[in-house]
Amino acid sequence: MRSATEGEGGSSDKVLSGKVPSWRRLLCRAVSLSILVLASTALEAAASGIAQLRQFVDEAGSASGRFEQLVTASSGRRPQAASGSFSFERPGRFRWTYETPYPQLLVSDGEHLWVWDQDLNQVTVKTLGDALGSTPAAILAGGDALDSDFELSEAGQSDGLNWVTAMPRAESSFEMMRIGLRAGRLVRMELRDHFGQTTVIDFVELETGVVLPPSLFQFEPPVGADVIGD
Repeated sequence: MRSATEGEGGSSDKVLSGKVPSWRRLLCRAVSLSILVLASTALEAAASGIAQLRQFVDEAGSASGRFEQLVTASSGRRPQAASGSFSFERPGRFRWTYETPYPQLLVSDGEHLWVWDQDLNQVTVKTLGDALGSTPAAILAGGDALDSDFELSEAGQSDGLNWVTAMPRAESSFEMMRIGLRAGRLVRMELRDHFGQTTVIDFVELETGVVLPPSLFQFEPPVGADVIGD
């Protein structure tokens, strides 16, 4: 019969000789897997926020989809919901169609922006350079000058999204914007204006890299419509 000392020596010899007991091999594997999971999480975090926003701007040369919008006033007034469809093609061309609660159309051909209020039969025209600027539309259809138009900062993770805070560098109709992304895709925008009103836009059925007909970004004011602006 082996003594306790011999048993301990035998176990030590196995370790020194490379014959590791099975429970130790399992422990090593578990630790290795944990390290891999942590490393993967760290890499995902490193590619979050601003990196994902840059990826979206770089890769989404065109896109189309639907949106759901909710506007909440600081006064506590009942939130106003709207929905519709959108398409854009960089740089500067986009079509934004409100379907509910009342129809309205915004169209840009890269040089001019038309806003058609169908109920009033009124068309407002603006030069795109002045109209786009540091606005949410610049994130969708603008060029690649994010840093010149916005001051970007990481805003952490919540609701399964990676968030970026964008502060306009130039005078703008909104005070700040939060952009939520997942896997390099735009999911949500949250805007707060100078009066404390908050607008949340959820992008659904978003498809990037789509081929869009040029006619989508052309607009002719309807006969009889009042045209205001440039």
